[in-house]
Amino acid sequence: MNHYTSNKEVFGESFLLESAKAENLYFGYAKEMPIIDYHNHLEPDVISNNQNFRSPTAIWLDGDHYKWRAMRNFGIEEQFISGNASDLEKFKKWAEVVPFTLRNPLFHWSHLELKNPFGIKEYLSPKNADSIYHQMSESLQTSDFVPQSIIQNFKVEALCTTDDPSDDLAYHKALKNIGFKTQVLPAFRPDSYINIINPEQYLSGIKKLENVCGISIVSVSDLLNALESRINYFEEIGAKVADHGFEYFPDTTKWNLKLETEFSEFLKGNNPTFSNPEALCGYLLKELCKLYAEKGWVQQFHVGATRNNNSLMLSKIGINAGYDAISEQYFAQRLSVLLDELNSAGQLTKTIIYNLNPTFNEVLATLAGNFNEGGMKSKVQFGAAWWFLDQLDGMKKQMNTLSNIGLISTFVGMLTDSRSLLSFSRHDYFRRLLCNMFGSEMERGLLPNDEVWVGKIIEDICYHNTKNYFEI
Repeated sequence: MNHYTSNKEVFGESFLLESAKAENLYFGYAKEMPIIDYHNHLEPDVISNNQNFRSPTAIWLDGDHYKWRAMRNFGIEEQFISGNASDLEKFKKWAEVVPFTLRNPLFHWSHLELKNPFGIKEYLSPKNADSIYHQMSESLQTSDFVPQSIIQNFKVEALCTTDDPSDDLAYHKALKNIGFKTQVLPAFRPDSYINIINPEQYLSGIKKLENVCGISIVSVSDLLNALESRINYFEEIGAKVADHGFEYFPDTTKWNLKLETEFSEFLKGNNPTFSNPEALCGYLLKELCKLYAEKGWVQQFHVGATRNNNSLMLSKIGINAGYDAISEQYFAQRLSVLLDELNSAGQLTKTIIYNLNPTFNEVLATLAGNFNEGGMKSKVQFGAAWWFLDQLDGMKKQMNTLSNIGLISTFVGMLTDSRSLLSFSRHDYFRRLLCNMFGSEMERGLLPNDEVWVGKIIEDICYHNTKNYFEI
């Protein structure tokens, strides 16, 4: 028997499917559902320009902080990770690491990415690195492996990128104009305008916003007006989503007139710093949430990360390079205050809460359940397992928590949260796990032995709930 084609191994058709019921659910209901990837970090210019990738390294390793972290853990020198080594050298170094990623989700993810779309069903190692690099290179020279073709291969019906409010969204417009079958929608991510981390960088961003809006920003009200104008612009291009990432969740009750005056002096350049960035962030967040509610957008909160922990490497290669971690800060009470105030005023829009610290799974799942209402299924969602928790154990815990405390039947399911076009394979990973969980409990008599009943719920989680929730 070919060691690489065992039906239960990562390349096999029954990967992760441990029972006949699981297989029936997957093949009968989950496998062919289209994908709506409602949060990712794909680059719209790459999709629009639709050019062949220069190498396997470019599509598979460049900017992939998951793989970079594994390579650093294995002791690979930085020049072969984010440095100036050749693409082939970087690929070979990654091939050295892959055999030692057993039980890390990268082992599954990487081989699923080789399988689809490349059709390669071999475990990567130094022994076959050259041949696999060559096979991938040959494929990448064809029209089937330009970005738009890759997206279509994965049956992606719609995707939402993550975009700065100052972006002109030219590439989103171009994709719409050419009639690309997949909807590529922008998502509003105003973090750099509501969080003051570095005063100089913050003011530089304000200047950029001023230029695109054509107004002078010298007060908090000016800033809100500018952001509202960009929300209106994003809506014209098709946006339905806003997204926020927090290292800590801000106190939304601390803003006052004294701070407003001080902030104006900071914006005018009369003060080099601002004394209470958290109060500013909390105030702006609350006001933006009201604007999202007016539009009927979905707001997404990513909470529980501590970013850029390695200051030396931050200075060398910048952000989003694999030096982030799970935070231990408790924030649920502040989030509850915000949601309650918005809800009481009739200004709470659809909300998804993504949690990175599993300690708070039950806390946030119960919190989300406090703000639902008639006429809408699970208006406030306990979102999919995120980042470091985006693996079998983390996804199981998230779905079990949601099942125990809420309704998994109304869950909006999986997203990639990725910068890689190949990461759409994670939807298949999720669907296989989902079907296995339900199928196993059907086998044990914990769920009804009715594949049509259960299969409909599987289809809803994979696709229909998302389509209805985001109104795509």
